[in-house]
Amino acid sequence: MLTHSQIWRAIDRLAQSKGFSPSGLARRAGLDSTTFNRSKRTTREGKPRWPSTESIAKILDATTTSFAEFTALVEDRSYGGPAPRTIPLIGFAQAGQAGYFDDAGYPAGAGWDEIRSPDVTDSHAYALEVSGDSMQPVYRDGDRLIVSPDSSLRRGDRVVVRTRDGEVMVKELLRLSEKRVELRSLNPAHGDRTLEREGVEWIARVVWVSQ
Repeated sequence: MLTHSQIWRAIDRLAQSKGFSPSGLARRAGLDSTTFNRSKRTTREGKPRWPSTESIAKILDATTTSFAEFTALVEDRSYGGPAPRTIPLIGFAQAGQAGYFDDAGYPAGAGWDEIRSPDVTDSHAYALEVSGDSMQPVYRDGDRLIVSPDSSLRRGDRVVVRTRDGEVMVKELLRLSEKRVELRSLNPAHGDRTLEREGVEWIARVVWVSQ
C-alpha cells in the first residue's frame, strides 16, 4: 500500500539528487517555496496530507525526471537510504512578525527556508537563527536553535516565548503556573521576566543548538 511518507520521502530524495532543498525544488518548478515544507505535510490536527498531483508533475518536468524514475524513488530503489530530514528556518527577528506561525505555534505561511535537521522526532520542529548579542554568553550571533513545539516543558528548560503583542524571547523557564510564566534571562545584562499567562501566545522548548 502506498503511504504518504513514501511520496514525501521521494520528493526529498529528488530534491537532494538535483542539488536542491525541498523549498528550492518548489521554486525551480514555479511553485510556492513552502509547498513541500514540513508544515504542509500534515493537517493542523496532525493527519498526513498528500502532495498534489499537479505539484509532482511540475517538479518532474522542471528536473526532467521521468515518472518511472520518480517511482523508483518512492519504492526505495535509488539513493541507498532515506534523505536527510529538513526543518523550516527563519531569522529570530522574523519570529515576532505576523504570518510565520499558526495559533498553535507551529510554522506556517511563506518566507521559511529549510535546513537539515538533527535527530528530532517532533514533526513540527523548526529552527531560529540568532542575530546580535542579546543572548550571550549562552547563544551567539549565527547560532541556530532547534525548537520543538510539542515537547513537554520543565523547570530549567530553555524556551522560546511569544507574547500576544508579538514579542519573542529566549529565556530559561523558572516557573509555569496557570496564571504566570517566570523566566530567567540568559544574558546578565537583561532582567528576568514575569509574564501573565493570558498574555502569552505560546511557549516552545529549545531542544538543540547548532553553534
